[in-house]
Formats: sequence, structure tokens, C-alpha cells
Amino acid sequence: MTIARKLQDYINGKGVQFDTVAHHRTSTTSQSAQAAHVPGRLLAKSVLLHHETGYALAVVPSSHRVELNTLQEVIDKRLGLASEDEIGQLFNDCDIGAMPPVGAAYDVPVILDESLSVDGDVYFEGGDHKTLVHVTGAGFRDLMEGARVARFSHPA
Repeated sequence: MTIARKLQDYINGKGVQFDTVAHHRTSTTSQSAQAAHVPGRLLAKSVLLHHETGYALAVVPSSHRVELNTLQEVIDKRLGLASEDEIGQLFNDCDIGAMPPVGAAYDVPVILDESLSVDGDVYFEGGDHKTLVHVTGAGFRDLMEGARVARFSHPA
């Protein structure tokens, strides 16, 4: 059970307590939630988007889908899904598809969907396809400091 080095350094630097939850290898965040026996509404899913001036990390519950048109209106930029090459360059210590929602650890701005409850425990990918990071809601709010909050998702 390991988490990405940049992520671990950032979490430790913020003084946020965390633990990890091991699960069998999965391909999607929804599968990770099932494998780890975590409700999808508590698992933060990250979607890397590109726009004309850079990148943004959209964070939603794993039980939701990003409404790209709504998000474009919210941030007033044309958006597209980042390629695997772009993801690999920005999140170079993570497996493709297992990037954590803590964009600040990677100098990527975050927009957090308001449907993700941060009142209780929150789980998220730790950088591989076999480990989730578990933090309290307060810890997650600390990690999301500076993130923009809006509604831009719907249940899958």
C-alpha cells in the first residue's frame, strides 16, 4: 500500500492525518469504491480537463458524471478531456486513471462539485489502482483549500 510521493508530501506538509485502504486492482473509481466497500458518494473522483490556458481538475463523487457543458459555463472556458499523455506528464508519479483529487500537490487548480459531501469521511485514489486514501471531512477541506466549488455533475 503506497501512495504517490507528491501526494504524500503534500498531505504531510498540511498536517492532515490519513490512512490507506487496500483493495484488489481496479480500472475505474466506481470499481475501487466497490472493492474497498466504500459508498460511491464518499469517494472523490478526479477528471483532468484542458483549456486554452492550462488545466483544471474537476472533482466529483465517484457515483456522478461531470456535465462538461455546465462546467464550461461555470469557469467560462472551453474544456476538453486531457489525454493520457497529458495526465502522465502532470501526474507523473501516478498510474494513469488513478490520479488523486489534490490538485495543489501537482500545481493544478481544482474545481470541486458541491454534491461531494465533505462533512464526513472522504476517500480518494492514492496514485495507483490498489490504494485509496481516507481522510476526515475536515482533512479533505484542508487539502482542497483554494478550490472553487460549484455544481457541475449528475448521478451516473
